[in-house]
Amino acid sequence: MKSQEEAIAYAKKYAEDLLSFFGLNTDVYATSEDGEVIELHVPSTHMNSLLIGNHGDTMRSIQYLVSMALKTGEYEIDRVNVDIADYKKQRADRLRERAETWIEEVKSSGQAKALDPMNAADRRTIHKLAEEHGLTSESDGQGRDRHIIIKPAE
Repeated sequence: MKSQEEAIAYAKKYAEDLLSFFGLNTDVYATSEDGEVIELHVPSTHMNSLLIGNHGDTMRSIQYLVSMALKTGEYEIDRVNVDIADYKKQRADRLRERAETWIEEVKSSGQAKALDPMNAADRRTIHKLAEEHGLTSESDGQGRDRHIIIKPAE
């Protein structure tokens, strides 16, 4: 098993090499605050829309490739989060704002609220927020139909 520091350095180099295939030579900032997930931040460039892709699809593909390279290389950490030009951070901030409205709705009505299907990262954000506000939440459904139900605390 290769160390955490080696994993971070490898992920950084792998992402930079991958971006160079797009003709982009830039520094990728790599950290791991919790020792479980490597955070790779690509600064804003003229190629943001290409690298992020439709609804973040290209960015998720880059994330998947880096993660698979770490798994194949048997590194201590193989979970990766790639964020290009703070796209994920801004998206999470917007989601939090909308979630505050949903949480207030559940609190005032006392009724559970089923949300539209969303990806795993967005569901984690909602679960965390619901818990912070003293509510319960659960994921329901399979695959692309997986969604959250926010419920009043029992």
